[in-house]
Amino acid sequence: MKVIFWLSLFVILYTYAGYPILLFLWSKLSTKRVNKGELNPLPLVSILIAARNEESNIGKRLENIANSNYPLEKMEIVVVSDGSTDGTANIVKEYVDCEGETASTIDRSKVIVKLLELPESRGKASALNEGYKIARGDFIVFTDSRQEFEQDTIRNLLSNFHDESVGCVSGELVFFRDTGSKIEKEMGFYWNLEKKIRKMESDTGSVVGATGAVYAVRRELYPQLPDGLILDDVYVPMKIVCKGYRTVFEGAAIAYDKISEDFTKEKSRKVRTLFGNYQLLSYMPELLSPTKNPVFMRYFSHKILRLLVPFFFVAFFVSSFIADGFIYIATFFMIGLAMILPVFEKAISGVPILSVISKLSKTFMHLNYFAVLAFLLLFRSKNEKVW
Repeated sequence: MKVIFWLSLFVILYTYAGYPILLFLWSKLSTKRVNKGELNPLPLVSILIAARNEESNIGKRLENIANSNYPLEKMEIVVVSDGSTDGTANIVKEYVDCEGETASTIDRSKVIVKLLELPESRGKASALNEGYKIARGDFIVFTDSRQEFEQDTIRNLLSNFHDESVGCVSGELVFFRDTGSKIEKEMGFYWNLEKKIRKMESDTGSVVGATGAVYAVRRELYPQLPDGLILDDVYVPMKIVCKGYRTVFEGAAIAYDKISEDFTKEKSRKVRTLFGNYQLLSYMPELLSPTKNPVFMRYFSHKILRLLVPFFFVAFFVSSFIADGFIYIATFFMIGLAMILPVFEKAISGVPILSVISKLSKTFMHLNYFAVLAFLLLFRSKNEKVW
């Protein structure tokens, strides 16, 4: 039991603290800079949006992209309506010239908008594949209907492609403040840590995924996505990394989004994402091979261990109760206390130390609970389309 205790503790600490510390030291000892610069001449860029029932967002999204400071004549927006049953396609059509099925301009600008309507929902991956077929850009920028770009986001993404070793660029997702979310501080802490890890991964080579709301690839490196794929923002970057190119993080390419209202709302999104990591291994088994995956160590540390932590945590908790010795029983009671604190969150809100421990414990427990739910999805008879 003592071996299980210390092994479990090591895995948990390494996943959340050891790996970031290792990256920090690595980034200080050996930085792999990106040779950024404006591409000359400026290339045509395609902004690809797969949308399903997004009538409340799509119009604002098109206007936001059209207001970028990238030359409008060098930009096209491709919207794929994946079997939408609301007014998504009709809203996009308002921006599309009736002279052609897919080519036109947004009012007060020169940017081209293309609309592709799929009669039935085939899933996001299939929609992206279809959109890629009609996109003409030398570079493809992937985003969703809900977010907002900073005006210089597209320029900042593309500047990294001045370095020929770069095949994919991930932007940064920033959450709006004061949204009324009950978990703003908890998720803010988690996401800030995630962004620091991605930046350090980029500084030392490649990140092991992109931000789905804002990332770009060289057109010729885009891989056809398997039907039903959940994590295009990991599959695409890792396919590109396995071809010998870098996937880098650009903190100045910003997309804004809202934090979920509470953990209940966050649950479906997070479980879906975590399950997508399991699914990804069936499509790319080479990710688990140190000889085929150039970033195996960081992929295993960043993606795989997070799926395993809840099981190691249970082993850690149980072994602390069974093992003989003061340190083990003390650990058992400390874990129990940390798990109970969120129940008294309001009562201890005025005690800074206890309040912080409570929020961290609550976040840890929820995220690992979601990881268990994602694991259980493996035993479903058939995967569903994911949006």
